[in-house]
Amino acid sequence: MAIGIYKRGQGYYTRVVSAGGFGLVILMGGYWLGEQLSGVVQIAGEPVYTRAVAFIIFAAVFGSIAYYLIGVKPKFVDFLVATEGEMKKVNWSSRREVAGSTWIVISMTIFIAIICFLWDLLYQWIFSTAGVLEYVR
Repeated sequence: MAIGIYKRGQGYYTRVVSAGGFGLVILMGGYWLGEQLSGVVQIAGEPVYTRAVAFIIFAAVFGSIAYYLIGVKPKFVDFLVATEGEMKKVNWSSRREVAGSTWIVISMTIFIAIICFLWDLLYQWIFSTAGVLEYVR
């Protein structure tokens, strides 16, 4: 197993974002583990030392796994490099197109809600007239 970075110059931004995501998950996981161990086991009589040691060990183990995946493992790195290459080919919508589509979705949602409400009133009137449903005023 090599210590260097596999395909160093390729997929830089994808690797950086992936490393940031891994780092955030590791920080949250280490914090959670420290909270879980705060009153269970104590090293040198202080719970803060237990939490710190658990956090450091957790971060070292999972940080090593993240480094191996993002920097060394060929299949994972090739996937990240290919992902960045494909993302450069995507035709992103403009702000105007996204805003227009959003307004269409919102207006259609309101229209469908009104139609459903009117059908509900119609069925409520039909069933209350037939005596199946008590009409509450």
